Amino acid sequence: MVLAGLVASCGSVRYYSQAVWGGADVLVKRKPIDRLLEPGRARVLSAATRERLGLSQEIRDFASRELGLPNNRSYRSYADLGRPYAVWNVVAAPRLDLSPKTWCYPFAGCAAYRGYFNERAARRHGDRLAADGFDVRVGGVAAYSTLGWFADPVLNTFLEYADADLAALVFHELAHQVVYVKNDSSFNESFATAVEVAGVRRWLRAQGRNEELAAYEQGRQRRRDLNRFLLEVRRELEALYASDDSDERKLALKAEVFRSLAGRYRRELVPAWRAAGTGDGGGRSDSGEWLSRLNNADLVAVATYNDLVPAFLALLEASGGDFPAFYAEVERLSELSPEERRPELPARLPPL
Repeated sequence: MVLAGLVASCGSVRYYSQAVWGGADVLVKRKPIDRLLEPGRARVLSAATRERLGLSQEIRDFASRELGLPNNRSYRSYADLGRPYAVWNVVAAPRLDLSPKTWCYPFAGCAAYRGYFNERAARRHGDRLAADGFDVRVGGVAAYSTLGWFADPVLNTFLEYADADLAALVFHELAHQVVYVKNDSSFNESFATAVEVAGVRRWLRAQGRNEELAAYEQGRQRRRDLNRFLLEVRRELEALYASDDSDERKLALKAEVFRSLAGRYRRELVPAWRAAGTGDGGGRSDSGEWLSRLNNADLVAVATYNDLVPAFLALLEASGGDFPAFYAEVERLSELSPEERRPELPARLPPL
């Protein structure tokens, strides 16, 4: 209650109240995993849930032992939220601009998304933004990081993920506790994604799960191909939005770009994936019709999580694969001003 009062001056009382109470609800529902796995408590959870929780602890041990991630109580407890997602994020961008709308928060700084613990509240906010002329995307998120302020739990929202995906999520969220820069979502998310990717590769190798590692690399290649495809679309739209055409014509041409994406996807990506034996796009329908429902907000999210990943992976390689040395270099970069930080990273970008 005190925290809700303190943050009220920073924005909507209603928004911050739901954030405080929603976060508190997650923390209250935590139960220590080591207690849940005690032999005498076998009836508390199903055998399948116990198996997944056991695996989560193996992953958690690996994260600190082999990846240098924080050795604390995060992901040592379990909470069943009784819903499919932990939060719903709202992402928005102007209809003729790919610069994300940002929201600023106490302690965490500014970010290119706004999170809600209630889906209807998230969608109401999204509707208001759409009415104000923004492209909007509202999507469920399985987990979030409290940046080490609290011991984040394993959640039912991601416990049933495939093994590699479960490891990826734990590594990603723990990485946010290592380095987090206020007001730079792209830096933060790309860094955490790089830790996730390198961590999963190392974990699967250590487990001798070579077939799964090959499947993971195929999935990564598909994602890289798709990201390149979407970044090319982004460049086309940036050129369109910067042109001297009228806003009316820009909106018409923008609509045509998005309508054409499914056909371009089928022509440019799917045949190569099939020829390589890597499937049709990671489980999505090979028609690519989902692409026609994208908007500027989706392209903002793609850029936020992926733009700098190759640079961070190259930096890890330059650090000899030593995660603590890598973290130290990222920490050094994080202490630079935004104007100084960005010029250093692109120089390390390998070819996509």
